[in-house]
Amino acid sequence: MRPPTSQPTLRLSGILFKYGTKSAQVAFRTGDFKQQVIFIGGLTDGLLATEYLQPLSMALEAEKWSLVQPLLSSSYSGYGTSSLKQDALELDQLISYLINKEDSEGVVLLGHSTGCQDIVHYMRSNTACSKAVRAAILQAPVSDREYRATLPETADMIDLAASMIKEDKAMDLMPREANPDAPITAYRYYSLCAYMGDDDMFSSDLSDDQLRQRLGHMSNIPCQVIFSMGDEYVPTYVDKRSLVQRLCNAMGGAEKVEIEWGNHSLSNRVQEALEAIVDFVKREAPKGWDDPWH
Repeated sequence: MRPPTSQPTLRLSGILFKYGTKSAQVAFRTGDFKQQVIFIGGLTDGLLATEYLQPLSMALEAEKWSLVQPLLSSSYSGYGTSSLKQDALELDQLISYLINKEDSEGVVLLGHSTGCQDIVHYMRSNTACSKAVRAAILQAPVSDREYRATLPETADMIDLAASMIKEDKAMDLMPREANPDAPITAYRYYSLCAYMGDDDMFSSDLSDDQLRQRLGHMSNIPCQVIFSMGDEYVPTYVDKRSLVQRLCNAMGGAEKVEIEWGNHSLSNRVQEALEAIVDFVKREAPKGWDDPWH
């Protein structure tokens, strides 16, 4: 007899493919369609990172959309030695592959947690392939800096990272206690934890002008912000309703979805996540399509 499992079995059938030459550059696709939703996870994430992905893949197939889950160099424990810039380069390779090898007619980017930063950074790059992005969904765009500021070691470690960067040691590794989950460079630690670091896009203490400078270019495509009102990674002092409204305003009027009691990954609100995402893809993705290839 098999021992009982406490969690439901999460299974997907699809195609595993390489989109680049690095060993990590593989992606998993469900559904065989010319339109793709690309899921970009957060720190430590990989395949099947959130519980809504399995039902989302089935719901998207019904609408003739594929779901693509890429692995990046930063996936799983690789995030500490990577960067938003590296993620954006690999995301561009993936979209190029989908266009050139699978005749993609456009993609929607779906970011979870730090994956939201990847999307914002990528859309700023304004590469040729970024023009194939029809729309973007930011699910749990929260501040890594504000969360890490609640940890006792963070202040001293930011000082250490800053001094290492000044000494031209930005790519050297921080001490283990800075980030016990994975090796992390001084650059990435500073990017995630320091005020106005490269990853600092969604903090509640940024001014409206600072948010616009970081997010304003997202107004070029339809955007949806899905914010969990019970997100455990948002400090209790943050006014979540005010923050999500300010983020949407900075993005030129992005669509706002507030999920009451939802946790960071929406594992306790899977159906609400599913409905919000699929409705947005059906409604807004066709509007954002500006075919750059013809």
